[in-house]
Amino acid sequence: MKLRQGAILFAAASVVLSSIPSIGARAGTITPDGTAADIVLKGHGRDLAEAAYSPDGGRVVTASSDNTARVWDAATGALIAEFKGHTEAVRSAAFSPGGKRIATSSRDGSARIWDAASGAELLKLDGHGGMLEQAAWSPDGARIVTASRDKIATLWDAASGKALAELHGHTGPVMRAAFSPDGSRIVTASTDKTARVWDGMTGAAVATLEGHRRMVLSAAFSPDGKRVATAGSDETAAIWDAATGKRLATLEGHERGVLHVEYSRDGAKILTTSSDRTGRIWDAATGTLLLTLPGHGRPVMDGAFSPSGKLAVTGSHDKKVRLWDVATGNLLATLSTDGSEVQSARFSPDGKHVLAASFDGVARIWDVSSYSKP
Repeated sequence: MKLRQGAILFAAASVVLSSIPSIGARAGTITPDGTAADIVLKGHGRDLAEAAYSPDGGRVVTASSDNTARVWDAATGALIAEFKGHTEAVRSAAFSPGGKRIATSSRDGSARIWDAASGAELLKLDGHGGMLEQAAWSPDGARIVTASRDKIATLWDAASGKALAELHGHTGPVMRAAFSPDGSRIVTASTDKTARVWDGMTGAAVATLEGHRRMVLSAAFSPDGKRVATAGSDETAAIWDAATGKRLATLEGHERGVLHVEYSRDGAKILTTSSDRTGRIWDAATGTLLLTLPGHGRPVMDGAFSPSGKLAVTGSHDKKVRLWDVATGNLLATLSTDGSEVQSARFSPDGKHVLAASFDGVARIWDVSSYSKP
């Protein structure tokens, strides 16, 4: 079912798969809570940390506190594979750039690489002394970086599982880690009030981004890799020179901690989400506030630009996902999660669908192609 502009819909139906306790469902009812999901990915036993698309958009991977990750068919909701082996909550799951492998990170202190089709464990990345928060692929799929509460990020060879370098310098837990678009740099975000930039091949320190007054919870490279945007619990975001660590702009306006930050694909805009119940869109060149996205009733945990950059999505603990027009700030649709807090919200690679992961252990997909702009 495609969303109709102005419609407010809410429902979920389910079809039980025969061999494994998972459900793929299609929507079909209207209530005042919002538009019901077209596909429901149900089967996890506990809350989801995140859900992500494969590079081709054909599959979805989910990470759960039930100690597993799962891969689903994005078109039908059918369960494809289940990844068992972690002994504590899985905090992140991501497809490799080629889509054939999946990397997971867990609070059991390990990351693992799996065969995306069969669910077979290929490698275990062991060596951290604390819980992991993220495992991220390099753009070429050759390396993985892990972020850990042991205050260290580690660079790994994705083919052998060998640790290539430990990234020492943070004095608090490392919450996020990401490669630059060309893979030459890594950025890490830490509760020690800093982000740091590292060489993506050797792990050598490049720059320290100092200036936030509280924890740095998110960090992202600009598409050209020359800048880094950070989100701080000090109610600000910031833009930095990735080579020198110089602060270029402070994004002020949020009234509570900033939880997530990301660039639009063309690098012209930055999206932030916050505990102040808003999302905000900023000019990436100047740091000027362009739009405030109001209406959520609780912290906005995640957000994303569509591939075209003309739409944005936000997901909140108010149990709603909202779709926005980036040019005007107009609310286009409210998407219902059947009464469950939203932890992550993403677009499909073609921008025609929205995917959200929730605390009820369910991921949901909505068709938003009627709003997609060229």
